[in-house]
Amino acid sequence: MSVQATQATFVPRLGARRAIGSAFHLFCVLMLLLAVAALGILLVRVVMDGWAWLSMQFLTSFPSILNPESGGIKHALHGTIWLIVLTGVVSVPLGIGAAVYLQEYASSNRLTRFIQLNIANLAGVPSIVYGILGLAVFVRSLALGRSVIAGALTMSLLILPVIIIASKEALAAVPNSIRLAAYALGATRWQVVRHHVLPAAAPGIMTGIILALSRAIGEAAPLIMLGALNYVPFVPTGLTSPFSALPIQIFSWTGLPQPEFHHLAAAAIIVLLAVLLTMNAVAIGIRMYQQKDRL
Repeated sequence: MSVQATQATFVPRLGARRAIGSAFHLFCVLMLLLAVAALGILLVRVVMDGWAWLSMQFLTSFPSILNPESGGIKHALHGTIWLIVLTGVVSVPLGIGAAVYLQEYASSNRLTRFIQLNIANLAGVPSIVYGILGLAVFVRSLALGRSVIAGALTMSLLILPVIIIASKEALAAVPNSIRLAAYALGATRWQVVRHHVLPAAAPGIMTGIILALSRAIGEAAPLIMLGALNYVPFVPTGLTSPFSALPIQIFSWTGLPQPEFHHLAAAAIIVLLAVLLTMNAVAIGIRMYQQKDRL
């Protein structure tokens, strides 16, 4: 009787459910358009304020407080390139290696689950905390000073959890049948990982690396904690050189009251976006080449 009563009182209400689904879809589209519009307004404002200040002199000159019209971002641009290259050299091999171990070699036990949980938690830690950690460990304990290598190691700690998580998910998405087929042909575990699993997971891994380095290139808080300088009258020439970076220079200029420095900050933002987009385009090109090569 209870089943019959339930069936008798059930009303599908398909029209109402479709209406609610359509309303939610419309809400999501409106939120997307709102976010894109806000981003577009910010980009247009930045381009309007900084485009006229872009020149070769702006890229090849050091900043000047007394004569902002002749100032540039030479030291910050070189420092950013040094920082992002060293960060990638340190974090990418470590992140991919850790992901391969956790996914392909480590057994499923409490220790590995505890490690994975902590990696996931570290991915959400505010960047200023990594700056404090880098100041305590690299600058003071290891006596690296306020150098470019200390900044790169700190930024590596910042993005390492993101690379590990993205790489591990990409490896987990590879069908297990590929592994079993390789094992059936007599391949070792390393041969399976090297020749089959990693190439199949390469697009997902590259996506994670792109997102991680994109986060690192725009972070200012950890570098401020490390003591990156607002003005360096030379470009970095080694791992122990003092350095600055574009986010630091932009932060410094936006804090000054003169409108000329605000225009310089907008021009530096355009350069930072150009560096970021160029880096992403190269990474996407490598990923597409790998996909084409596999096909």
